[in-house]
Amino acid sequence: MTDAAPAAAVSPNNPCPFLRALVANGYVGGHVVPLSKIAETITLASGETGAGKIKVWMETFGVAQMANGNPLKSFIFGAVLDELRNGPLDKHGAGSRILDVEAHVHEDEIVRLGTFGKNRPDGAGGMELGLNAKEIETYMAANLERAGDAARFYYPILMKGEWPVLLRIMGKGDGDERYLSVAEVKTLFVERRFPARIVARLPSPPAS
Repeated sequence: MTDAAPAAAVSPNNPCPFLRALVANGYVGGHVVPLSKIAETITLASGETGAGKIKVWMETFGVAQMANGNPLKSFIFGAVLDELRNGPLDKHGAGSRILDVEAHVHEDEIVRLGTFGKNRPDGAGGMELGLNAKEIETYMAANLERAGDAARFYYPILMKGEWPVLLRIMGKGDGDERYLSVAEVKTLFVERRFPARIVARLPSPPAS
């Protein structure tokens, strides 16, 4: 189950699927957003509490501060979400390739993602395709190998802040059995919508 269809347009120069969904559904603006607003919103979405909540907030704040390539400017004014493309976090085709530079979703790449996972109990008596942490690591390594000489030495570091973080926020289950649902990944990319459990953690977006 997912929230209602998003209404806001999202710039193709915002390549992050989670941020794209936040913008599309009105939780944050699509241009300049204070770092604290980004960190607070993603922390709420994670459902973390206590020390885990603080860790998510600090990690998110740090990544957002670096995303446009000018940490001081971002610290003062905020991150510019529609100018993330070609920034320090852009891997230029060495990542999943699900979303291209014009923000078109390549569903064959979502199918490829699924080949790295397996069917798992969904907690509601059924089964669904998903990837746990180890399978996500294998997937990211395969993406780097596919990129060949285009991959840079620091890309594995960037990747640690992407799919593993998405697993932490949107994953189902606990411990080594926690997994990222491929169906929910598809909904996130294609429809820019969150699962209902994520929506329940977030405050209602301001009325337009």
